[in-house]
Order: sequence, then structure tokens, then C-alpha cells
Amino acid sequence: MKKYSFLLLLLTLVLIVAACVQQGSESGEGEGGSEEETNSGNGADDGVYTVGIDTTYPPFEFQVGGEYQGIDVELIKAIAENQGFEIQFRPMDFVGIIPALEEGELDLAIAGMSITEERQKVLDFSDPYFDAGLALVTKKDNTEIASLDDLDGKVIAVKSGTTGSKFIGENQEKYGYRVAYFDDSPSMFLDVASGYSQAMVEDYPVIAYAITSRNLDLKAVEERLSGEQYGIAVPKGEHGELLEQINQGLQELKDDGTYKGIVEKYIKN
Repeated sequence: MKKYSFLLLLLTLVLIVAACVQQGSESGEGEGGSEEETNSGNGADDGVYTVGIDTTYPPFEFQVGGEYQGIDVELIKAIAENQGFEIQFRPMDFVGIIPALEEGELDLAIAGMSITEERQKVLDFSDPYFDAGLALVTKKDNTEIASLDDLDGKVIAVKSGTTGSKFIGENQEKYGYRVAYFDDSPSMFLDVASGYSQAMVEDYPVIAYAITSRNLDLKAVEERLSGEQYGIAVPKGEHGELLEQINQGLQELKDDGTYKGIVEKYIKN
């Protein structure tokens, strides 16, 4: 009887150990499968790239009736079609676009972004697609401000995170103005038109379009404070093949006249 009980106990222990080994093996397979699923979640892997845009930036990016329009929007759509990849837009404030690229939340961005040495430290840029520059803007009936030299003691508005913001910050001590920062261009336009800020700095093609299309009570008093070029950005050291496609597509659109047609649709020479 004791011998039978001992054999029964031994058999029970063997079954328990076998069950534990089986459970451990299945658990290990599950962890491996889960990791593989996580790593395959990048949208770029299936040819769909997430594009960061700032829809408060006409004529380059804006929204009408729920649809995205503008030079940047049409240009990146045309490049994607030319090169055979798909895109999905993700609108956000301009100030958030570079961090989103660095964090991998965006695959690329086209947002009237000037190519600068500082930005090239954390981003890779396409070939330039637009020659821009900063303009000094005042209310239309302002007769006191004709240049940066007239800004001592005045309040100047600028959009956060832009090259205009950098320019204003670097020259504040020289010209003696105060600075009001804004997250979007329309709020900045309204602030100057209402007289709260006496002037602002904005990319020239943007303010020229806004004044013409929206009949704003503003005027550009000094054009081309700086010479800048816009580029399409991708995270530093990533998406090299995509960047090559963008450059090739951009060049082909310039060669066949598509690029010129897009620009002239929004900016009249």
C-alpha cells in the first residue's frame, strides 16, 4: 500500500513539472509574438507615410470645407503620386512639428519650413522647393514704422518656433522692441490689425497672399529681411530612400511644369 502511494505521488509530481514546462514554453512564444507585432506597427513599412502640416499657413497650407489645400498640400500629393507612395496628413501647430519628427510621430513634414543650420542638426531636408524671406508688416495706416530702426519701444508680433521668431530674438537688443509670441498666423494678423502689436514679422509670400486674398488692414513696409528656402523634412538619419524619392519627384514636377502650375495657382506673379 505504501509502495502504491509512493508511485502515485511520484506520478503526480512528474505531471506537475511537465505542466510547468509546457506553460513556460507557451509564455515565451507569446512574448516573442507580441514584440514582433509591436515592431511592425510603423506606417512607413506599408508605404503609407504620415505628413505633418500646419493648416493655419496659407497659401501653403489651409483648410476649406474640411479639405486641405495650398501649395504644400498639392505639392506633396503630386510627389507621392509621381513616386508611387501613399501619404496621410496630420495637422498640428508649427511649433510641434519638429518635436513630432524627432519622436517618430511623423515620417515627414512639409510646412513652409525654412532650411537652417540649426534644424539640419536634427532633421534631413529635401532639395529646396521655394525661395522665401521675412517681411516687416504694420497696420495699413501706420506712418511711424518704415524699417526695423523704427521699432524701439514698440511691440512686435511673431509666430513661435519659426525662423521669424529666431530673427526677432537675435535682433531684439539691437532694435529695442518688445515681443509678443503667437501659435498661429491668423491670431498674429488680427493682433496687429487691431493695434495691440505695432508690427510683425512673417514670411513674405504668406503675408502677401493674406493681404490680397483676405483684404487685411495690413501692409508690408520692408520686404526680404532675410533670404530663406523651404524644404521638406524627415527625421535625421532616417527615411533616406524616401528623401531620394521626394527629391526625384520634386525635380520631375519642376521639369514637366506641374510645380509651376501649383505655385501660380496660389501666388500670382
